[in-house]
Amino acid sequence: MPPALFRPIAERWRSDPLLANPDFRRYWASVVLTSFGGQVGALALPLCAVLLLHATPAQMGILTASQAIPFAFFALPAGVWLDRNRKLPILLASKAAQGISLASIPAAWWLDLLGMPWLYAVAAVQGTCSVIGGGAEQIFLTQLVGRERMVEAQSRFATTDSISRLFAPGIAGILIQLLTAPVAIIANAATFFISIWNLGHVKALEPLPPRSDRHPLDDIRAGFAFIWQQPLLRALAWGAGAWHLLFYGFSALTVLFATRELGMTAGTIGTAQMVGGIGVFLSSRLMGPLNRRYGSGIVVLIGTAVTTLGFVLMPAIPRALFGSEALTAAAYAALVLIFDCGVMLFFVPYLSLRQKVTPDAMLGRMISTMRFLTVAVAPLGALLAGYAGDHFGIRTALYCIAAGGVLLTAGMLTSRAIRSVRP
Repeated sequence: MPPALFRPIAERWRSDPLLANPDFRRYWASVVLTSFGGQVGALALPLCAVLLLHATPAQMGILTASQAIPFAFFALPAGVWLDRNRKLPILLASKAAQGISLASIPAAWWLDLLGMPWLYAVAAVQGTCSVIGGGAEQIFLTQLVGRERMVEAQSRFATTDSISRLFAPGIAGILIQLLTAPVAIIANAATFFISIWNLGHVKALEPLPPRSDRHPLDDIRAGFAFIWQQPLLRALAWGAGAWHLLFYGFSALTVLFATRELGMTAGTIGTAQMVGGIGVFLSSRLMGPLNRRYGSGIVVLIGTAVTTLGFVLMPAIPRALFGSEALTAAAYAALVLIFDCGVMLFFVPYLSLRQKVTPDAMLGRMISTMRFLTVAVAPLGALLAGYAGDHFGIRTALYCIAAGGVLLTAGMLTSRAIRSVRP
């Protein structure tokens, strides 16, 4: 191929401050890898419980809650630890633990040891690594690209995440249909090990944070005080806390709803989930223009309203729309697109707003305290959704979540701190 064809690409890379940074390119490649694997695991893990272990709604609620419970126990001390240590080694260790725990699922299946308690334990390990490694990842990215480029970087991640969503769920559905869910989880585990090798070649020198003689409890109190004194962080904390409560309840029931209420197979669910990639891509295209015109606060409110639309419409899908199961699958896929678009419109500006108002010395404590305040309540949402699904039916439980979404949207619209954020 003539070298002239590569010249525009090379010029684009040199002129783009993010793409010109080889460490950012390695980080981005790792995000793409783990995003692809995560999409496979997000479908394979619940289907492993539903199809192989015949989980009840209550058990699915416990499984989803197990991923969030570590936030209640480890989020606050993790923030202090992150502010006192380099982030990259913590990130690599977390990815190793995630890969090993996921790889244990197919091993347990082949040894006839797999049961719901095993999946609960794996979910808890994944949640713990999300608390510690996820916080390290956010801080490391901020140090790598700077606050002024956080939205730009996150938008690029959203674009590549949308590509993963276009292919990974379909591949996962085929793997589950042909080779069982535990085999599909191997692909998710492998991405973590490849990511560790890739990030191990990052050359950026991360400075060791200054030694602190303060008691960890003093640092934890400082994290709470910082958030309380920031009106925007206070508003985001209660809004995101309620959103996570609903989101985890919704996540606990959607696979059960698709398989048992709508009669969809693993392959059909995977295909429908692929459409969600279009929603993520759409959000990445909308993010920049909306943020420039209205500001990140308004984009958060738009994302909240769009996810609520998904909450409301999902339980209204009949088993055979106009007598056709194909139309039912198409309706499910369309709502996945709407919901995933809303999730990204909510989450990306929410993360960037938190980073923008927080100094470097407080980043670890702010992220972990916000995670404690917003995600620690999520297990309650999953457990309540599972209980309601067991006792009143899955559709009824989803309608309750929808009612909560309407109340949340109305409440967040009244927040002056969020509405007043301007471009």
